[in-house]
Formats: sequence, structure tokens, C-alpha cells
Amino acid sequence: MNLFTRMSSRSKKSNLYYVTLVALLCLGSYLLGIWQNTVPNPRAAFDDSDGTPCETFTKPSSTKDLDFDAHHNIQDPPPVKETAVSFPSCGAELSEHTPCEDAKRSLKFPRERLEYRQRHCPEREEILKCRIPAPYGYKTPFRWPESRDVAWFANVPHTELTIEKKNQNWVRYENDRFWFPGGGTMFPRGADAYLDDIGRLIDLSGGSIRTAIDTGCGVASFGAYLLSRNITTMSFAPRDTHEAQVQFALERGVPAMIGIMATIRLPYPSRAFDLAHCSRCLIPWGQNDGAYLMEVDRVLRPGGYWILSGPPINWQQRWKGWERTMDDLNAEQTQIEKVARSLCWKKVVQRDDLAIWQKPLNHIHCKKTRQLLKNPEFCRHDQDPDMAWYTKMDSCLTPLPEVDEAEDLKTVAGGKVEKWPARLYAVPPRVNKGDLEEITPEAFLDNTKLWKQRVSYYKKLDYQLGESGRYRNLVDMNAYLGGFAAALADDPVWVMNVVPVEAKLNTLGVIYERGLIGTYQNWCEAMSTYPRTYDFIHAESVFTLYQGKCEPEKILLEMDRILRPGGGVIIRDDVDVLIKVKELTKGLQWEGRIADHEKGPHEREKIYYAVKQYWTVAAPEEDKNNTSALS
Repeated sequence: MNLFTRMSSRSKKSNLYYVTLVALLCLGSYLLGIWQNTVPNPRAAFDDSDGTPCETFTKPSSTKDLDFDAHHNIQDPPPVKETAVSFPSCGAELSEHTPCEDAKRSLKFPRERLEYRQRHCPEREEILKCRIPAPYGYKTPFRWPESRDVAWFANVPHTELTIEKKNQNWVRYENDRFWFPGGGTMFPRGADAYLDDIGRLIDLSGGSIRTAIDTGCGVASFGAYLLSRNITTMSFAPRDTHEAQVQFALERGVPAMIGIMATIRLPYPSRAFDLAHCSRCLIPWGQNDGAYLMEVDRVLRPGGYWILSGPPINWQQRWKGWERTMDDLNAEQTQIEKVARSLCWKKVVQRDDLAIWQKPLNHIHCKKTRQLLKNPEFCRHDQDPDMAWYTKMDSCLTPLPEVDEAEDLKTVAGGKVEKWPARLYAVPPRVNKGDLEEITPEAFLDNTKLWKQRVSYYKKLDYQLGESGRYRNLVDMNAYLGGFAAALADDPVWVMNVVPVEAKLNTLGVIYERGLIGTYQNWCEAMSTYPRTYDFIHAESVFTLYQGKCEPEKILLEMDRILRPGGGVIIRDDVDVLIKVKELTKGLQWEGRIADHEKGPHEREKIYYAVKQYWTVAAPEEDKNNTSALS
């Protein structure tokens, strides 16, 4: 027993020494860790290998930049270094390259109904793998609202319209800039005076008209001046002999796209716009069995207005100036009136150069008249009215959602939208009626709240997003319910809300019911817009969505094409995806960082925010010679 007691005592002492030693080691490690964290980290938050810091970003104290690079000490074997992807600059002649609206490629397609001028994208082997340069002398555009009236000549170096439209006050060229007096072919007194004329015929100020579409928009002065009346306009025009008209609109900070009425539907959902407008847009409304007016009817909301000015309206007074015969113009107007009646539209008024029609609130009466008016027939129920990506334009009347016949003619088919600005946050009718089964009213409201929090966090990551006026033209590449745009509604920006055609749910109709604008897009193809359209790009889960569909390089090159020099990017995605994306963007001369999710570091979804470096094509030889002579 004595021997056992002595052995037990020694064992207890050994255990005590062991516990004490472990505690001291733990304490030492803890103190060493504290000391190391107090020493400033000499590594940059992102790769600054060229020695130039990215001055676009400030590093707020509330956020932490994440470094996913491998760290090896001197004893470790050297890591296997992959060759970084490099994207060379395209030639200067491609500074305005629009891949899906290429003039040479268009010649391969039929001219009937202007099919050759609509969207035709390059084949896989034709796609360029270089960065589209900004023209020499490119400058950051003027800030809104000044940009509405002025743009740098170097950014859009085309003077054709200043000559062709000299007497119509479209645009003037003086010294190093363009001036936009606000005129148009049918409103030489200016867009404001023209809108005042319209406002005396229908209410433009009460909030019931929020979204508009301007077909054949010119330099988009109609849409530019509607913005001050809280009406957002989707302006579109083809890339044709009126060189750069849409590009001028975008430089002004006005929403616009390249587009044309031809053989396929416009890339917008049904019941999207409160108002459609054509001011001498040269679209043959009465021809092709009225197909173009039927397409306007598809995208007009119940009760929406169609405004037509220019030929043939007021032909009795203007026929000589239009160099057409009275019989020709009379026949054109008669045909337009006939098509409008067949669509059950009501002619509200015709005064001077303006004529306005209104679409019915529902089709109760229209279905009864179909028994007498056989044409056009209603489109089949299996034809999705919201399907509008390379969808053939049909000569049929898009039926409005069913309304109980017991209800009166004032019942709005599909549900009534609120007036602006209440419309932005109210539950949209498509959600209320359960058209999108996975999105309940509660889920919609939660999503709105979520995006307010996210955008607030974004503004801490990229201070320029929070700087009023720094950005103007924004695009959300995967907009879902438009929450990102809604959270920025009080800022002086506009957002092109894109719903990818590959998305699980077609939510673009909901976005329009909120009083926002947007379009469909396949991001494996180029967007129908000019280079340097957007100041800021937002992309949530875009690269995950397109995994296995097209290479991330293709999407990134398109993002680089439509982003202005010095523009910002925020990409949300899985951390593994973002690491690959970040590596690829080094070849685009973007500088960026990966930051934590707004909920903290334990979320796999991270945020990559970056800036496109400012660069242009080299100076032409004559400019270099002049510079040398001066020096």
C-alpha cells in the first residue's frame, strides 16, 4: 500500500506539471497572435503588381478584404504558377463595335420587313476575344443632370446628325462638345413644349403614367425630358444611317437600346408600358396586317396610351412639306385607324400634329365584337405573351388576362397597379394574383427589404456608388424582382434590369409593374447596346447561372465592352467562382477585391467589387507629331 501511495503521488505531480506546461504554451500562442495582428500587413488587399494603387476604392473600417492567394515560407517548394489569361486590345476601328448589330453581317439577311437590321449575333468562331478600346481623347461623361444637354465630342465623334437635323434642333456641335437643345423632327420648339402639348390632352403628372416606350427615338430627347416628370422611357432605334443616335442618348444619361420593329417581338414582357410614342418614327403601322401595332398592343398596359405625331397625322396641313400626295397620306391614316379599331382601341383625341389612342382596360367588350370583326384573331392561349427573346412577331391580338363577365368594363385585366411612387414598393399584381407561384407577397416584401440592406453595404464597399452623381447608367445583369434598382430609386441613377432568358422564373413583368424598366438577355451573347454604355454593372449569381452554357471569359469580355473606363463592377457569387473570375479580370485590366458577404465571413457567397482602368487607343500619328513639335 505504501508503494502504491508513493506512485500515485508522483503521477499526480506529473499531471500537474503537464497541465501547467500546456497552459503556458497556450497563453504564449495567444499573446503571440495578438502581437502579430497589431503589426500592419504590408500586403495589399489585392494584386498591385504594377505598382499603381487603385485610388477608386477606399477601405472602410467596417469591411474586410479577403486574400485567397497562397502564402509559402522559404522552406516550401515554389508553387506551380498558372499563366494568367491576357486579353489584347482590339483595333481602334472597333471602338464602337456592336457584335449583334454588325452592318456587314446584316447584309446576309432579307430586307423584307427590315429583317436585316434586327439582331443577328456572330457565330462562335467569329466572336472577338479582345478588349474594345475607348476612342482617343475619351473623357468621363458630364454628370447628370448637366449630361442631358451636353456630351464630349471625343466620346461620340460623329457630326452627321448635326448636319442632317440642323433645322430640327436635335444636336449642335461646338468646339469639343455636342449640345442637345431638346428638339425633334416634330417638336422643333423643344421637347418640353411638346410634352406640355401632350399634357393638355392626357395626364402626364398624376403618377398613373410611369413607364413609356419611344419607338424610333432619335437622340431620345422625348425620354430625356420625361424624366423630370417622373416618367422613365425605354427609347430604342436601329443602328442605321442616323449614325450613333442611340449612342448619343446613352452619353446623355438617358435609357436607350439598339432595336427595331421588324420580324421578332421587342424584348419586353406584355403589359409593360403605360405609354407608347412615335414621333415621325417611319414605322409602317398600317402595313403587314397591322403586326407592328399589334406588338405595341402586346407591350401596352391595359388603359395605356399610344401617341402618334408626324405622317400621316395632320396631313391636310402638312402634305406638301412631306412630299407625298394627299391620297397617299389619307390612305395611310385610314389604314392606321382601321387597325386601331380592330384592336379595340379608342381614339381619345386628334389635335394639330398629335393623335392619341387608348387601349381598353379589359377584353370583355372586345371578345363580343370578335364575333363580327374576325380579324385579327386572338393569339392562341399556348402562346406566352411574355416570351420575347427571338420570338416571332405574330399578326394576332394578345388576349388580356381573364376578367369575370359580371365585372364592368372599368375592371383592369391582370390587376391595377398603384400610382407612382407608391407603385415601387406595392406588391405587384402578378405577385398578388399568384402568376409566379414561388413568389408570395411576403417573399416580395422581404426581398425589397433585403436589397435595401445589401445596397447600403455596397455603398460601404464602393464609395462611388454612394457618391451622388458619380454613376448614372447602371445595369443589373440578373435583376430577379428589381430589388437592387428599387433600393437606388432616390439616387440620380437609372437601372437597366435584365432578366436572363435562362433564369428559372420570368420576372420582368413584375419589374415593370413596379415602375422600373428592363429587358431580356442571354449573356452568352452581346447586348444590343454600344460600347461604354454603363457606369456600373451589378451581377448576382450570373456566372453560376451560366456554368456549362458559355465560358466566363465571354461574359467578362461583354461586361468590359459595355462598361465605361473608370466604371465600377460588383459581382455576387460563390467564393470559388469569384476566385476564378478575379483571376480572369486581371487580363481585362480591372482592379478589384473580394469582400465578405454582408452577413459575415461564414457565408460561401462573397462579393467581388472592381473598377475598370481608364485607357484609350493610342494617339493618332498626326497628334503625336503635333505634340512633338510643340515640345
